[in-house]
Amino acid sequence: MLTVDLLLNALVAGILLGGFYAAVSLGISMAFGLLDIVNIAHPVFVILGSYGAYIVNTRFGLDPIVTGVLFTPVFYALGVALYRVYYVSFERKGAESLRGLVFFFGILFIVEVSLLLTFGVDYRLVEAAYIGESIHLGPVGIAFRLLVPCVVGVVLTGALYLFLSRTFYGRAIQAVAQDAFALRLMGADPFKVKGIAFGLAIATAALAGALLIMIGPVEPALNREYIGRVFAVAVLGGLGRVGGTLAAALILGIVESLTSTFYGPSWSLAVSFGVLLLALAVRPQGLFGR
Repeated sequence: MLTVDLLLNALVAGILLGGFYAAVSLGISMAFGLLDIVNIAHPVFVILGSYGAYIVNTRFGLDPIVTGVLFTPVFYALGVALYRVYYVSFERKGAESLRGLVFFFGILFIVEVSLLLTFGVDYRLVEAAYIGESIHLGPVGIAFRLLVPCVVGVVLTGALYLFLSRTFYGRAIQAVAQDAFALRLMGADPFKVKGIAFGLAIATAALAGALLIMIGPVEPALNREYIGRVFAVAVLGGLGRVGGTLAAALILGIVESLTSTFYGPSWSLAVSFGVLLLALAVRPQGLFGR
């Protein structure tokens, strides 16, 4: 039965879920939108970040968000190294389209199987004093396990937006997607700039993974549920548009929450893709693309 209280709770849950979706989708939006790299393996790096948070939290009791922040330099270095392999093997030879996609699919498979062999198929979770807590604003209940990831996701989105718009390397990353030759004339190395951008894209997965395991337990194959979702958010928001990514994530979060509440969770992802297809039929460049 539809009630105002139920509708309000579904809307709030959707907004909180959307803030988390933004954190998960930022990396693919950068890689796909600004670098034209279809990194289909991005969700598995998010899961890898979840397991990193799980290991540190289990052994040392460190807060998962702090763990995610600490792992970002490690993931950044991993991203830079991956881009160098990708560049030498595919981009420099002009074979980055199909072969590059197969490369990242192989990375996805290797990481997922490695996690399965190491941790098995059991679900893993983290502990923190605030994860099980919640607050109530009238009839609306707000769980901290959703509120904290949403806030961190919005902060991460804002920080990335400021980096891209206010710093030299941030503007260079946006420029390299438009005219690498002109960027070279300005004294910047496109290879180095793309390496930094891809490193940042993978670094966001470390923090997003820590947020994911706060929301609920994870297992290695969970990344498959996010492959379509992150691409949907990135495309709907306009490729490479950080602000658009946040807006699209909020839209999809609300749509999924409303669908799950009133029609069942099995329909939520299908309806989200329906919204994506409808939006692309009206604006093929995404809601905020040019």
